[in-house]
Amino acid sequence: MDYRRKRRLTFFTIGLIFLLSGIEYAVILPTIWRYLQTLDAAPYFLGLSLSAFSFSGLLAGPLFGLWSDRTLGTKKIILFANVFEIVGNFLYFMGYSKWLLLGSRLVAGIGTGAGSSIFGFLTRNTAPEDRSTVFAAVMACRQAGLLIGPAFNIFLRLCDFQVGPFTVNKYTSPGLFMCLLWILLQFVVLFMYWDFPPQDDRRQRNREVREEEEEEEEDNEEGKPLVGPSELTGSYGTVTSVQSRASSVANGEVTHVPPPPEDVSSSPFKNFSASREFLREEVVVLLAAQFITLFNQTALETMVTPLTQKFFNFGELENSIMYCICGVEVIAGFVFVRWLSKRVAERVVLAVGLILCNISCVWCLIFLANPQGGFAWQLAEFIIGVFLQVLGLPFVAVAQVSLFSKITSQKTQGFSQGIRRSVGGLATILGPLWAGGLTSDLYVMMGVMMGLLALLTIMMVVSYERLVEPVTVDSPTGAESED
Repeated sequence: MDYRRKRRLTFFTIGLIFLLSGIEYAVILPTIWRYLQTLDAAPYFLGLSLSAFSFSGLLAGPLFGLWSDRTLGTKKIILFANVFEIVGNFLYFMGYSKWLLLGSRLVAGIGTGAGSSIFGFLTRNTAPEDRSTVFAAVMACRQAGLLIGPAFNIFLRLCDFQVGPFTVNKYTSPGLFMCLLWILLQFVVLFMYWDFPPQDDRRQRNREVREEEEEEEEDNEEGKPLVGPSELTGSYGTVTSVQSRASSVANGEVTHVPPPPEDVSSSPFKNFSASREFLREEVVVLLAAQFITLFNQTALETMVTPLTQKFFNFGELENSIMYCICGVEVIAGFVFVRWLSKRVAERVVLAVGLILCNISCVWCLIFLANPQGGFAWQLAEFIIGVFLQVLGLPFVAVAQVSLFSKITSQKTQGFSQGIRRSVGGLATILGPLWAGGLTSDLYVMMGVMMGLLALLTIMMVVSYERLVEPVTVDSPTGAESED
């Protein structure tokens, strides 16, 4: 099988992984609140269960990322992580008690840690100018799962039978369904996923092959020194390689080019400094964007099901339809962002997303904290608030992930993406806990959310000039790592 086909199948499998993560979220979130109620769980248990999933992912992400940076492989990591998804969802299906349900989400969350390895893989195997579109496509796959998931819920809610000692009903069936899907995914990863060397290493090997071919031709025809290979590498390689070739003996330089990529790949953390990497102004702003937007998103998601039950008497079917409609909106948003990112800078996309998020939060603070009017008016206020909140997510999500992958070192992308996802995991832990304890005091809950968004907006405005594509950032980082 040729390289291009393997690459397409590998990217297809990555999309499938994110699709299943979206489906899992969409089939479990609309029913977990009622599921906990059948197990006599207190309201705060909803926040605990949602946070447990994020907590284990927060811890697993950097570890899996570190693993992938050292080995430059992700296939074994994905297969290993999926085992936790399978076991966790089966425990959710068993559901004997609220504590087992809490533990099931804790176990399943470990499987999400593989996402940091996957983002590191994508960063190493895509060109910087294509990264926004690739990340948008991958994130759209997860949103497609959020769209498809509620459709499965419509059928899963009809389940009512026994499998041995286990009861399969509308609350336990999502766990069994997701367990089977993750098992099927294991076979897909086994046969349709390949680990590729980093793009820079692959280019270096191609240059070496071309140099050898040129050298043989020149020796046979004219016996010239290694001039052709130098020109070939100079036309494609970096400025430093051109300068070094021009200022030194050709034979010595050509034989000295291959080692650096091998040395770098064997020790990606040589002279690595976490403070130098993550405590830069632009990195802090992007991590803050990751935390604040996910904190607000998960807080609102946690609030939605109790709110719809209280004011509109929504059940599992109505909530599933609502999430399905939101999925359509988000996918459309990612498609638009993918188109927009080819025409404007990522920081512009990020600014647009923050403006939309601020408008959404102001609307929710005014109209949803204390709904007024009749049923139709309250429903209209709720729909507009949810629409605005969902609309801003694709802009912020794609822009901050793409920029983060560019301003951090490519050699430690797995670990860096793990840190980024852990920051997001911390937000998805605190968000549900914050909202779960304040469902009766929405002014306080949404006021804090508005304050965080205002802080992030100020940070972005102050640091706007530094949120640029890191053509000038990667070079010093690489130089520091090699010194």
